[in-house]
Amino acid sequence: MGIRRPSGESPKAFFGFIHLLFYADPTWLDKTLIFVGFFASIAAGVPFPLVGIIFGQLVDNINAAICGDSNTATSGTGEQSAINSKILLLVYIGIASFVLIYTHIVCWNFVSQRLAQRIRGRYLKSFLRQDVAFFDNLQAGEVSSRLNGDIQAIETGTSEKVGVFLTCVSFCVTAYIIAFIKDSKLAAILISLIPAFLIMGLVGGYFVQMYSTTMADHFASASAIASEGLSHVGLVHALGANARLEEKFRGYLSDAKSAGIKKSVAAAVQAGLLYFIAFSANALAYWQGSRKIAQTVEDDSGGATIGGTYTVIFILVDGAIVLSQVAPLLPLFGSAVAAFQRLRNDIEHKPSINVESDFGDKPLSLMGQINFNKISFTYPSRPEHPVLEDISFQCEAGKLTAIVGLSGSGKSTIAGLITRFYDVDSGTVTVDGHNLRDLNVKHLRGFISLVPQEPSLLDRSIFENVALGLVNSPAHSHLETALLDGSLATLAELVRAGQELESCAKAVGPTILEIVSLVKDAVQHADASLFVGRLEHGLATSVGSSGSLISGGQKQRIALARALVRDPKILILDEATAALDSASERRIQAAIDKIAEGRTVISIAHRLSTIRSASKIVVMRTGKILEQGNHDELLNQNGAYADMIRLQTVNSADDDVSAPTGVDEEDDDIDAIRVAGSAKSPTSVSKADNAVAKPVVPEEGSGEIMGKSSTRTMYPMVRPYLLFVFIAFFAALIVGATYSAAGLIFGNIMGALSPCNTPDFIRSKGLLFSGLFFMLACVEFLANFASWSTFGLISECLIYKVRILSFRSLFQQPLQWHESHNRSPTLLLEYITKDGNALAGFSGSIIGTLFSVIVNFLIAIILSHILAWRIAIVCLVVVPILLGAGFMQLRAIVRFAERHAGAFSSSIGVTVEAVSNIRIVAALSIEDEVLQTYKRALSGPRKEMVLQSFKSNVWLAVANSIGNFIYAFAYWWGSKQILAGRYSQTQFFVILLAMLVSAQLWGQLFTLAPEITRAKTAISRIVGLLDLNQGPKRSPSGKPSTDLDSEDYDEKKDLEAFAESEKLTSPHGGASVEFKEVCYGWNEEAEIGE
Repeated sequence: MGIRRPSGESPKAFFGFIHLLFYADPTWLDKTLIFVGFFASIAAGVPFPLVGIIFGQLVDNINAAICGDSNTATSGTGEQSAINSKILLLVYIGIASFVLIYTHIVCWNFVSQRLAQRIRGRYLKSFLRQDVAFFDNLQAGEVSSRLNGDIQAIETGTSEKVGVFLTCVSFCVTAYIIAFIKDSKLAAILISLIPAFLIMGLVGGYFVQMYSTTMADHFASASAIASEGLSHVGLVHALGANARLEEKFRGYLSDAKSAGIKKSVAAAVQAGLLYFIAFSANALAYWQGSRKIAQTVEDDSGGATIGGTYTVIFILVDGAIVLSQVAPLLPLFGSAVAAFQRLRNDIEHKPSINVESDFGDKPLSLMGQINFNKISFTYPSRPEHPVLEDISFQCEAGKLTAIVGLSGSGKSTIAGLITRFYDVDSGTVTVDGHNLRDLNVKHLRGFISLVPQEPSLLDRSIFENVALGLVNSPAHSHLETALLDGSLATLAELVRAGQELESCAKAVGPTILEIVSLVKDAVQHADASLFVGRLEHGLATSVGSSGSLISGGQKQRIALARALVRDPKILILDEATAALDSASERRIQAAIDKIAEGRTVISIAHRLSTIRSASKIVVMRTGKILEQGNHDELLNQNGAYADMIRLQTVNSADDDVSAPTGVDEEDDDIDAIRVAGSAKSPTSVSKADNAVAKPVVPEEGSGEIMGKSSTRTMYPMVRPYLLFVFIAFFAALIVGATYSAAGLIFGNIMGALSPCNTPDFIRSKGLLFSGLFFMLACVEFLANFASWSTFGLISECLIYKVRILSFRSLFQQPLQWHESHNRSPTLLLEYITKDGNALAGFSGSIIGTLFSVIVNFLIAIILSHILAWRIAIVCLVVVPILLGAGFMQLRAIVRFAERHAGAFSSSIGVTVEAVSNIRIVAALSIEDEVLQTYKRALSGPRKEMVLQSFKSNVWLAVANSIGNFIYAFAYWWGSKQILAGRYSQTQFFVILLAMLVSAQLWGQLFTLAPEITRAKTAISRIVGLLDLNQGPKRSPSGKPSTDLDSEDYDEKKDLEAFAESEKLTSPHGGASVEFKEVCYGWNEEAEIGE
């Protein structure tokens, strides 16, 4: 495929991530955001360990009151006063923590969004400067997959999750510093955590990145198949080729699924080891801590306090828990780096012909004398098949040179060499004596206009498409600014809104008025003014994706007008009238003969009647020149040209009365109806949402109805994996329960560490509970491995099915559905790429994390009420704040996504369209115009992004910082209950850890809010698509099926031949077709299946 694969010399993941953050020429603002976000993230990890010092002091105060230690306090009132002062410090630390967390979340959110925009722009700019050979094996679907999947992976992996990761690391580092200050021996024992985590992260990250890259490559190939099919859906329907396409699509997806499952297993091992190491460290800390406290009590030396030892244990234990939150983030970082490596290999590919280079001569004018001297050429994508072999001929300046021959003889290749799409293998091509290699590429193309064999139009208005021919024209350089700044799109939008073209142009300025005049003249010369004048919006009418809203003949006339508007010195006509009827062809030919005066015209033709007047005719076959001369000379030679003339003369009568693919004047009326209702051009971005092509989302009913529809549609796909679903949720339940189990162990061991107990009791209980914690570490490893791997398996299988059924549903829709409601191949491809990626991102480990967090939250509440309801019920007042903060953030993200989904889709559409029409983009040198169109499409989201980040991330900061306030509140109220004799220290510490961990995990849950939001939108869209056909889903063989695993494909079997359909038989000589009183009109507003 055309996408370049990552090399084996890619940098390590860490350095690759640093390179990613500073990639694509960051501005001073980007660098400032990174540095502020970095330091705020580091600073945000400091408050929690500081809280541990205060907790140690609070433990000393509580123990002094319970055990009657007169050296510490003289009365319960004095102890309560000391406790209250420390709790006030916790509140201050909580406020500082909120500010720091909010700052780093906002900064990293900006960093990710701005980085994604920069890479998108750099990716498009890089593609536009590539030589045409780069695209010979590259399909637009691969580009769409990169822009949807890879950019989304980068945005996810460089967002606020980076801040969360740095905060966790800072927490652990600060915890170790404080631990060494408080108890260096105990801290030294626990420092073994660091190399264990590093080895686990590096090895696990390597495998996750490797399998992510393999999976993305296979999926890019699958997307290319889908894109190609959707771009030619009419042909697919006509040939019944959807089954064969689906089989190829499924083959690539199957490979992607296998790589995805391996990635899930690697991530599962990584997550299991992370929890195992963290909880094993807890066991070691409890054992060593209990021995230390027992020794302190036994010696009664007063050198070490229970609170100091508690501080070390607490911050290292809590540090291990906080570090465990990194587990769901590691695969996201690995995927971001892998995606970056893939994109960077494409971006940094060096073209052999660089249109952006200033190298080469720039003559002020050209006469158009073209010489081919002993030219040989093979396409880089097919080096084993020579196309041209040692050919030589001359195109005289100001004359018409025709090139004729059978298909595959190399005629169109000559056009590609003149425009310098390719460089010759041997020989020289010169223009006015200048070797093409010595001329500046962009300057050369400014003198040339090309009408390709298959005319390519962009998804814009007729006016814009024709005016693009003025870009890079030396004679019209004064119009360049107006051509690139979006004025043409705005003008077309005003006309569609009901204003008159000339009056609008006058209001804008003389430059636009001149462009309008030039476009009208070109349309008149191209014999297109008649059908354009009959359209409701005239020149402002949108032609649709690839010109799908107009006929082939109309497209060819608009393409000819685009070539003529430049008034080129060299005009290349590659079958320029092939799609026209005979009458239109004669009119166009007369116009060409008239405008050909004074310029070099190279006409590549099959219809020899169009080139009789050529001053030279070059006859080719299989890459060689058979003969050359004018019409009369070649007839007298009685060679290949004469044979072709005789062959076409036999059918001349048919040629005069038939128009196989063209349109006559009556056809223009029909096609005018077809485009009359067309929507505005994608280059015209509205002020409301800066999006033109809103993603197609089938209408939804109420939330309840949509929920039922989603369950009904998705359940049959999940049903074969119900056993795995049970295992995954059961394992996630165990993961969620282990947090509360850790709280139980922690509370009991803290009660056992009280100085009121004997040294032997402290040692025995320390050994017991540390052993229980090691058992919990083993359970955590197994449960996390089972949860992550099975959820990953289910996710890959589900996404595999969803993508195949989405592919199938798209190709089951009638052609009118594809062409209505502003649907385009790019937007429809998003069901498979963007929506599939969003669903995949949520349905794997993230859904397991979500479930375990909810389970832990519920168990913590129940356990706390059982042990000490007076403390628990007061702590519950923070639950509405946690829930409200999370849902407010989700609401803000959803609204932003809904407002700008169309803009993001439109920007990707611009890129895919440019790749699909790269030859015409290169020939017209409109790379800068495409870039400006892309930037305008994203101007709306870019402006609102700042305000949205400031608003929505307040709630995320609340969810992540509220743990400090829960701590302060719980200690204040809990200490009062302990001093009052209602509860023991054991009960208090169980509730404290259970509620704190719940708060911290709840904050982590809403860090995943963007993934949840994208998945919710994706499910709604996918279900709407799959429900378009209310009947049973059918496999390519024609059998009803939603269980793709039961479908048995044979790679060697012709699916169309074996499809179960009604067998049709026809008599010899063909079948008769009768049209009886048929009426039909293109209805752009019709909706089928919705």
